[in-house]
Amino acid sequence: MKYQEKSHQKAKLQIKKAGFFILSFNFLILNSFSILPVTAATEEPVLSVVYGQENANQWTGISDRLQAIGVKYCVIPLNDVKSAADWGDRRILFLPNVETLTPTQAIALEEWMSNGGRLIASGPVGNLSSPGVRQLLRSVLGGYWGFSLSDTEQIKPTKTNIPEWANQTELFGKVRGGVMILNDMGSESPAVWNSKDNPAAVVTTERSTLLGWRWGTDAASAAELDNAWLKAALNHYLTALPPSNRMKKIAGGSQNCSTTVVAASSQQGETIQNSKFKIQNYSPTPPVSPSPPPKTAIAPIPRPLTMVKPPSSQEAIDQLEQAVHLDVAPNSNQPIDNNQAIALQQELENLIGRVESANLAVSADAANEGVGISEKKQSSRHLDTYTPQSVKEQPTQVASTKLGGLVRSKDQALAQVRVIAKNLPQLIAQKNYALARQQWLVAKTILWQQFPVDRRLAQPEIRAVWLDRGTIVRAGSKAGLAQVFDRLAQAGINTVFFETVNAGYTIYPSQVAKEQNPLIRGWDPLAEAVKLAHERDMELHAWVWTFAAGNQRHNEIINVNLNYPGPVLAAHPDWANYDNLGNMIPVGQTKPFFDPANPEVRQYLLKLFDEIVTRYNVDGLQLDYIRYPFQDPSAGRTYGYGKAARTQFQQLTGVDPINISPSQPDLWQKWTTFRTEQVDSFVAQVSQQLRQKRPNLILSVAVFPLPELERIQKIQQNWETWARRGDVDLIVPMTYALDTSSFQRLAQPWIASKQLGATLLVPGIRLLSLPTIGAFDQLQLVRDLPVSGYALFAADNFNNDLQKLFSSTQGRVQSTTSEPIPHRQPFQTAAIRYTALQREWKFVFQNDQLQIPAQTISDFNNQAEVLRSALNQLAASPSPTKLIVARASLTRFQSQFRVLMSQELKSNSYQVKVWENRLVTIERLLRYGERRVQLRP
Repeated sequence: MKYQEKSHQKAKLQIKKAGFFILSFNFLILNSFSILPVTAATEEPVLSVVYGQENANQWTGISDRLQAIGVKYCVIPLNDVKSAADWGDRRILFLPNVETLTPTQAIALEEWMSNGGRLIASGPVGNLSSPGVRQLLRSVLGGYWGFSLSDTEQIKPTKTNIPEWANQTELFGKVRGGVMILNDMGSESPAVWNSKDNPAAVVTTERSTLLGWRWGTDAASAAELDNAWLKAALNHYLTALPPSNRMKKIAGGSQNCSTTVVAASSQQGETIQNSKFKIQNYSPTPPVSPSPPPKTAIAPIPRPLTMVKPPSSQEAIDQLEQAVHLDVAPNSNQPIDNNQAIALQQELENLIGRVESANLAVSADAANEGVGISEKKQSSRHLDTYTPQSVKEQPTQVASTKLGGLVRSKDQALAQVRVIAKNLPQLIAQKNYALARQQWLVAKTILWQQFPVDRRLAQPEIRAVWLDRGTIVRAGSKAGLAQVFDRLAQAGINTVFFETVNAGYTIYPSQVAKEQNPLIRGWDPLAEAVKLAHERDMELHAWVWTFAAGNQRHNEIINVNLNYPGPVLAAHPDWANYDNLGNMIPVGQTKPFFDPANPEVRQYLLKLFDEIVTRYNVDGLQLDYIRYPFQDPSAGRTYGYGKAARTQFQQLTGVDPINISPSQPDLWQKWTTFRTEQVDSFVAQVSQQLRQKRPNLILSVAVFPLPELERIQKIQQNWETWARRGDVDLIVPMTYALDTSSFQRLAQPWIASKQLGATLLVPGIRLLSLPTIGAFDQLQLVRDLPVSGYALFAADNFNNDLQKLFSSTQGRVQSTTSEPIPHRQPFQTAAIRYTALQREWKFVFQNDQLQIPAQTISDFNNQAEVLRSALNQLAASPSPTKLIVARASLTRFQSQFRVLMSQELKSNSYQVKVWENRLVTIERLLRYGERRVQLRP
């Protein structure tokens, strides 16, 4: 989504020069941790502590612990942070239990840390922020809160490489917290949980420490353990060797220092009241805890929706997206540890593999057509990284940064990159970190410019795009929408997810829904879209919001009250869902949700979806928001307490779910299972009812790529079950990342999953602020993995450069027959994709690129022909017998292939793995085809 920047006046901090917590013997921190006596460097506070809405209820515990430690500190109200300077000039920043940061604040934090600041954080930092913010925080923290532990666990030291500063007995004890997930780049865990697999409890890097529990809350940990960890981390950063401790203050940081929340808060206390709740936000004193919710089986009395405008800054988001990548800053001389060095090396090797794979596909296709290819490649206009005119064996200085002279043959480019890769370990060993980073970026630029972006290389695949409501509204008419479809068709897109239900409104005039979107006047976009798609041999799938009933951001656009819950909930308030405090919209979020347990809600949605698929000739239906809103049970933030859900659960168990908590594991598991089953059963109901009327309808789901256990605890979305049961045809995980290595880390667990039955996996790629060639790099990775295509988010970000790139590499070809779409013609797709594989093998054999005896190659080709014949016969006339033959031939061939390529695997592992992945894709297409065509003996 794009958000509009709103100007605002920067709040001024009030400065109060009193009330510091100073130990009488002038020590900065208790001397039990051997912290140096106060010197000139410690006459002023070296610590800033962030106060915000989310830790306001915990502030008494936080401030009591800080006072017990005896450290002088300044208070920074989170709401006042608009730039890096606002994080202050103190060397260390403490961010306790803050889960929502705006893009502006996250970018400012990264800049402040780049200037030398050190960060200590606790709890699920940023977990309720936008995806881009979460990724940036993972980069600066070296990891993130994965999921909450169900019970109190013992923290213990890690078995290997425990740092000296984190080896005191006081640091280990019983804590209620969460599992920390480490990044690949330079993170380590000095403490782990005493549970299965010993997951990380603390994550540290040179610049940051992340504590895996909510510091300052008695429910999570004892004050003594909290204090021990904060003192240890402070001591670590204050006494670190240069360059980590190279400055007394942060250059450019604000000198303002307020020592209490009363002095620091720049907002009036806002009181929200009703008959059950009284909550103060940013009040001078710690807010009063909410009263217990009602214990009868009715919905909690709803609070008015908090008047908080969502963070919206297009420029900030653009900067954030550019900042979130493999953390390689060209001028940074920060040390590169062994894990970082390995990651840098691995990503270069993978990128070389993707470039060679793309060029092999083009060369094999050209050889088959008898067309020659020039080795001169186009340079991308969008690259702004460092690029040399030459790279020597032992580089000692930065090469030219100009793009001139970059045109070189592919072989020269790859040789140059391999020299850089060879020299990286030596540069790192010599502590020439800045030059190592610059040379790595040089190599990346050289490789990106070797992608064959001027020739078609795509095989039959799902090439989908989400066509968003904003683009539809701007089109304004059939003629305007036709221009959108023309661009998509020219770019080779064959499947459109057309936003049909959004924020409770339909894009078309409905006889079921309360109101057509007020931004649409005088036409039916869905009817026109179906015609336009089919005229261009594209599929049109209706993309619908399922359980999300409204949207505060949409309310701003149509100029209605921010609290408006959407037209459906406004007419049927009993259909609403609530959190455990009576909020229809959870704190930090923007959407009210339906109660999935309410039979009237389910009947309404089924009737609405039935109307869409019977009144319009759509090819598919995609369920979005097929989940509950995000929660964190360990923090006391849970959701699902609609009237119907509470009544049903109480009838099943005798207990009102509003009165149970994660500290009651058996009951809590029943409550989690109950909510998950509401979503599971609705997906099954949609699938069964709609397919009875439209057997060829393709059903897809847009889902979160979180680990299964974490996902069920947080949003009750168990899409593996839907896939195994055959309820859906396509799983579309929203694997949004701004660099290809991160995209691969997000997608790989699900791509390798054995739990998806006969369902096809279609990873999502977010285009917003991706450089054009960076988008192509992610597409090439998708084509090298065992998946059947991709989905692009969104048409709103489909710019002219992407249009040109896609048109040349995957655009329409002149042919008497249409290219098959995998979810519609799986057997034909499998046969064509296998033929392309054979072309590649023929090309490398003919060019002696594989050192394999001639007789072995002959045997291989014979077996390959057997498989080709079986696949072609199945594609031409599917039958159960032909399917059995094709599967058996494929299994035999895969076994032989592994033996044949065993030596090549050692020298060119990436390409061999790509070929194996493509054979797996064919295997999955056969499995999917069996279910879709119902070819069972």
